[in-house]
Amino acid sequence: MTTEIITPIAKFIAEKILKQPNKIISADEALLSSGLIDSFSLMDLALFIEDTFGIRVEDTELNAETFDNLNQLAALISSRKS
Repeated sequence: MTTEIITPIAKFIAEKILKQPNKIISADEALLSSGLIDSFSLMDLALFIEDTFGIRVEDTELNAETFDNLNQLAALISSRKS
């Protein structure tokens, strides 16, 4: 299940946010705290997650504690879908 969540998110970040379709993003790579994605891109990512996985992301969750790596995002999505 985790791979089914992480793969489309990693692909979205690489293609749409970073404009580097061949970039491999590991599941534990820091996204926000490393500066890989910025606050504007964070909103795009949140909207993608809501649309793709049918969940609601609260404004208070748009931070490095929830969105800093793909594993955290997968855990958030899994908890909402169950």
